[in-house]
Amino acid sequence: MKKDFINEDWSEVVVIVLERNATEKQIENVIKHLEDYGFSVHKSTGVEQIVLGAIGVQPNFDSRKISIIDGVLQVHRITEPFKLASRTFQKENSVLKIKNVELGGVAIPVIAGPCSVESEEQMMTIAEIVKNAGAKILRGGAFKPRTSPYSFQGLGEEGLKLLRKAGDEYELAVVTEVMESGQIEIVEKYSDIIQIGARNMQNFSLLRELGKTQKPIMLKRGMAATVEDWLMSAEYILASGNKHVFLCERGIRTFETYTRNTFDVSAIPVVHKRSHLPVAADPSHATGLRDKVVPMARAAVAAGADAIMVEVHHDPEKALSDGPQALLPKQFEDMMKQLKAIAEVIGRTM
Repeated sequence: MKKDFINEDWSEVVVIVLERNATEKQIENVIKHLEDYGFSVHKSTGVEQIVLGAIGVQPNFDSRKISIIDGVLQVHRITEPFKLASRTFQKENSVLKIKNVELGGVAIPVIAGPCSVESEEQMMTIAEIVKNAGAKILRGGAFKPRTSPYSFQGLGEEGLKLLRKAGDEYELAVVTEVMESGQIEIVEKYSDIIQIGARNMQNFSLLRELGKTQKPIMLKRGMAATVEDWLMSAEYILASGNKHVFLCERGIRTFETYTRNTFDVSAIPVVHKRSHLPVAADPSHATGLRDKVVPMARAAVAAGADAIMVEVHHDPEKALSDGPQALLPKQFEDMMKQLKAIAEVIGRTM
């Protein structure tokens, strides 16, 4: 059913809304007609109805050919440049199930851990701290994209093994970054979520390859990316076959120098209005300063973030990367209490 049509003319894509009582036979018949016309079909199953997205539409195609098929309620053309990520294609929020964690639902899971995996002792210590405070997902970089070629670049596969061991020991899902296509297979082996960092948001060949996996993908916003740029990058993954995608706002580069980046908290409700994809927030990279992380995490929850990702380190002065933005254990515990209070006010849970 799903083929990679990323190189096709995406000027128009058709959404077919099926009748609520459409039978499986009718649905398969609609899909067969669409494929016979040369379309790639993506199926979205919501609570109330099933929607089909037909990709590869020719501008002169007569959509009435589809509207008369039994089981079809409505046929629409999507006008947004991002098709599968749009609310037109899927009105209900996507909810990703990652082990025992739901992302995109009522609960707001917290992703926490060090910037880089440094040692077994470090990972076990931090995993215990964040687990006891209420985190659901453990983060840690094994491959690190660093501005300087002389900075610590990560432990590679050894780091992945340590991350996985700590996650298993404390029953935490784990997330880590992939920097190039050649790392996908090994990261898939150890990680529950694959992270695409800001520097790779528009690495389209990498995004295509990740579309061939079925691992959940966390796509961070590029430092100079608009919301539309960001959603179009997500579209590469979705169109290549992987629908398990969520976004992460991590700050954008502006002329301001008092913080590492400028945290665009408004991007969270903007994306929610335009797209069904969950949106996480990373105030650690957004601000780059420990004392600014907790206030921005509070703001992100209030703005509707579906997950919060922060860096935590028990000895940040000795951290091999990003120590100044890592929360101390007590700060993390206090933050979790504050976020819980804010979540309850807006009808959500931590």
